[in-house]
Amino acid sequence: MNNNRQAIGVFDSGYGGLTILNEFLKELPEYDFIYLGDNARSPYGTRSYDVVYDYTLQAVEQLFSMGCELVILACNTASAKALRTIQQCDLPKINPNKRVLGVIRPSVEEIGLLTESKHVGVFGTVGTVRSNSYPLEIKKLFPDIKVIQEACPMWVPLVENNEFHTEGGRYFIKKNIDNILKRDPEIDTIILGCTHYPLLREEIRKFLPDNIQLISQGEIVANSLKDYLVRHPEMDVRCSKNSAIEFFTTEFVDSFEEKASRFLNLSLRARHISY
Repeated sequence: MNNNRQAIGVFDSGYGGLTILNEFLKELPEYDFIYLGDNARSPYGTRSYDVVYDYTLQAVEQLFSMGCELVILACNTASAKALRTIQQCDLPKINPNKRVLGVIRPSVEEIGLLTESKHVGVFGTVGTVRSNSYPLEIKKLFPDIKVIQEACPMWVPLVENNEFHTEGGRYFIKKNIDNILKRDPEIDTIILGCTHYPLLREEIRKFLPDNIQLISQGEIVANSLKDYLVRHPEMDVRCSKNSAIEFFTTEFVDSFEEKASRFLNLSLRARHISY
């Protein structure tokens, strides 16, 4: 690791944040990135607020210690349960000049502009759904929109075990889609509120009516980050630009490299980290 490098940190509890990183590499190819996956303690989706906050803060502090000035929580659960507290309570004490951003707010801003029926759906982990982060954020910006959430606890394991193309995998995908549409047939836009879910997009579309828009977060968050750096040149100049990427995991490196390569469609090298 180059200690002089001020990369943009990208944190996720596991692999899903790689779908966000993939879009960052397309939109901001000149920037340096450090990806940190807390795979040893994944998944975060079923953990309590306090546990997710503690784990996320540890990861943020680790990325800061590695030279990151800006950290993106590329995880809906971490964004839902830890972001606000870290921004308001921890950053002023750690370093008021550093920044931590999440994935929920930019996603909400986009979905509010796309729906015509004003009925939107959210597929998410149990933790994200229970946090009510999407309905709360949507209500702040678009109070006339009705939000229906559907927790999909089997979807992350289907992705990470590469089982979503199987008959059993399709059963769970269809079941969750049927559930949400039964509760509100007027839904015209659904956001994939977990960074794993874009890998299921092809299977989801098989069971979703053609008139329903399916929104992935990667491109939205990448465009939001690009805009943020334009609007905050004081942060942009502090981010190094050598087109370098480093990967770290708290779990076994071999397993991480194999699964991460599926998410990014490229061969990569990772290093183990403890903090």
